[in-house]
Amino acid sequence: MNRRAAGMAGGLAAAVPAALFAAFAGTALHRQEFGAIGPALPLGAVGALLLLASLQLFLGAAFRTLIPTALCGALCYALAGWWSGMESGKRLIAGDLAGSIWVYGIVVVTVGMLAWCRRYSR
Repeated sequence: MNRRAAGMAGGLAAAVPAALFAAFAGTALHRQEFGAIGPALPLGAVGALLLLASLQLFLGAAFRTLIPTALCGALCYALAGWWSGMESGKRLIAGDLAGSIWVYGIVVVTVGMLAWCRRYSR
């Protein structure tokens, strides 16, 4: 196995646990709100997206290819979509403002990180 293929395999192996961590932690974090003044702001969803972006940036910089970054975003989005589409009573992500920011923000963050990490590609 050549060096590039070994790096790609390592990137894919790192992207899966990173995506699982981002999906679980982001789903747990996205409902946190800051409501000291006026209406509550869903800062947890913003924090969850920053967590995902930092993991994707690490994957892009460490493995010098876009595939782990894309896989991390796609897997995280698939899990969040599955959890938001479950039947009532079992749903982990509600269709409110915080849930929408978290689920749809995953796509925006992933596209942004793919554009940013393109500079690290060989």
